[in-house]
Amino acid sequence: MKASQFFISTLKEAPADAEVVSHQLMMRAGMVKKLGAGIYSYMPMGLRVVRKVEAIVRQEMNRAGAVELLMPVVQPAEFWQETGRWDKMGPELMRVKDRHDRDFIIQPTSEEVVTDIARQELRSYKQLPKNFYHVQTKFRDERRPRFGVMRSREFIMKDAYSFDRDVAAAKASYQVMAGAYRAIFDRFGLRYRAVAADSGAIGGDLSEEFQVIAATGEDAIVYCPDSDYAANMEKAEALAPLGPRPAAAQAMDKTPTPGKSTCADVAELLKLPLQQTVKSLVLATDELNERGEVAKTQVWLLLLRGDHDMNEIKAAKVPGLDVGFRFATVGEIVEHFGTKPGYLGPIGLKQPVKIVADREVALMADWVCGANEEDFHITGVNWGRDLPEPDAVADLRNIVEGDKSPDGKGVLAIERGIEVGHVFYLGTKYSKSMNATFLDETGKPQFLEMGCYGIGITRLPAAAIEQNHDERGIIWPDAIAPFTVVVCPIGMDRSAEVKAAAEKLHAELLAAGVDVLLDDRGERPGAMFADWELIGVPHRVVISDRGLKEGQLEYQHRRDTAATKVPAAEVFAFVQGRLAP
Repeated sequence: MKASQFFISTLKEAPADAEVVSHQLMMRAGMVKKLGAGIYSYMPMGLRVVRKVEAIVRQEMNRAGAVELLMPVVQPAEFWQETGRWDKMGPELMRVKDRHDRDFIIQPTSEEVVTDIARQELRSYKQLPKNFYHVQTKFRDERRPRFGVMRSREFIMKDAYSFDRDVAAAKASYQVMAGAYRAIFDRFGLRYRAVAADSGAIGGDLSEEFQVIAATGEDAIVYCPDSDYAANMEKAEALAPLGPRPAAAQAMDKTPTPGKSTCADVAELLKLPLQQTVKSLVLATDELNERGEVAKTQVWLLLLRGDHDMNEIKAAKVPGLDVGFRFATVGEIVEHFGTKPGYLGPIGLKQPVKIVADREVALMADWVCGANEEDFHITGVNWGRDLPEPDAVADLRNIVEGDKSPDGKGVLAIERGIEVGHVFYLGTKYSKSMNATFLDETGKPQFLEMGCYGIGITRLPAAAIEQNHDERGIIWPDAIAPFTVVVCPIGMDRSAEVKAAAEKLHAELLAAGVDVLLDDRGERPGAMFADWELIGVPHRVVISDRGLKEGQLEYQHRRDTAATKVPAAEVFAFVQGRLAP
């Protein structure tokens, strides 16, 4: 293709509302245009990237035996009412009405529709397994869309859904998809990790996120440099420290801590390690009556070491908290503890509470906590002697660097990532609620076992940019670059020799199947090079009169600091040799 036939629109400055690098560079490179909050038009340059992502995804999905279909963006509400998600999804689900006042949704995902297809079409065990996928526009009414196309309201996603006869077959289908996803992300040419992820309310261990490694990523990825262990922060287990609990060595003492309401401030005042303090977090669970009114409230006290942070996903797995919890109100806290937050602890309660200790806290001795009195803390606290053993002990905290790896093969490290894919075993969650059954060998109906598998098609280019950029612009991997090679002739409009050489190389590369663009716009060299460095085309060949007289052309990869002179007669083979396989 020639640049004069294409559409190129670059900006020197990013819009003021572009917060992250990918948003800034996609806007400057003319890849997207903002239409509204979280809604973008994909311009020709950006659409080429999206189409290349889609092509790789389709090739690997088809290779794995999945079958493509296309489900509608607008879906009748009754399917979502069958599964209960019409109410559970909340305001992120865009609800609309047609002219007949019937309810519809603009789909954020398609479990309901694909399950409806399956219950009509997959009648017998002989038709299983099946995996249906589509590449379709989605809409989630984000309260605060941000980070450009990374957290937009409208986006394109590939979602796939497997259907199997039993759990063993469903797990086999899951593994096929997990393998296909690794093949997909390997082909993208990005550094990524497949990490164990929490399965949420559905339960089970079959859930993995695919995270593109980027310093600007929103997600924390926990991994062991000495093994294959990797998990997201919600899933990563904090092992219990080696016991037994040390014996008490201090007397319990009420100590003045005026104005010191945080563990860090208390530790500094008392000249103690922060690890010797214990923080108190107060939660509540509500029991509702038949009318949906709160009939009973249980208050919970969670105890974590002062330098640790609570992991809400882990807390939600504690028996009793797994029904759904909230943070207690100030009124509830004062009622049960007799003081405001900042000086709370498990000793001297006004009303009984359920106490859950993190694994670390359960094995601590001589620790410091709030005295349930403003401006006072208690030192030298010990389980058994000063207060009963906790009602429960659980892994409640986020991992910190240096924790032992759960696989016993070293210590854990943390890096940032951007989630671009997720594979998930669903079980019968949707098939039961929608009565999607098949007949087994005995003629008895059985619920279909399901899995779901998503890739953020339009999020992935932004993640790639967050990982691959410099001060000049984007650096695309070959597989998803808008163009793989750009031929930059200098003075093409003034030199017949330059024009002939440029068109010859362009034609040769095209004939070899290379995605090449010839920049025939007549731009000055500085402006031309700046455009392609901003856009991020990975391979560039410069042709000039001076170079041709010397029998040399200049090749430069986007990551190279300087150009390489290549004999004109060898440049075609040289470029081919530099392209990613």
